[in-house]
Amino acid sequence: MAAPANPFRTYAITGAVASITAVGAWYGAGLKARQEYKQVNRIRCPPEHTTSEVKAVLDLSPSDRIEQMELAKARLLRHRAELQAKIDRLAAKSAGTGTPAKREASSQTG
Repeated sequence: MAAPANPFRTYAITGAVASITAVGAWYGAGLKARQEYKQVNRIRCPPEHTTSEVKAVLDLSPSDRIEQMELAKARLLRHRAELQAKIDRLAAKSAGTGTPAKREASSQTG
């Protein structure tokens, strides 16, 4: 086994690899933290709502806020039904039957 010709070179390469690994881990952690921060803020205030719209809703009377929430609920339920229909069509298509699969109502007990 041959001894390294220059020990300084060995230390330099080892230090370079360690520093590149450390900087990469630090940079990656920063990217992930920023991504999670943006995701949390997107959940709290979706991008389709501006700050002034959110403040306007908060300034409404309780009955008006309830009405707005009921409208939003109806919109979400309609969207859910559309997505469920798509899921059923895809399940039927993957099964090869050509007819929509019936969704089973499962009740969990326990």
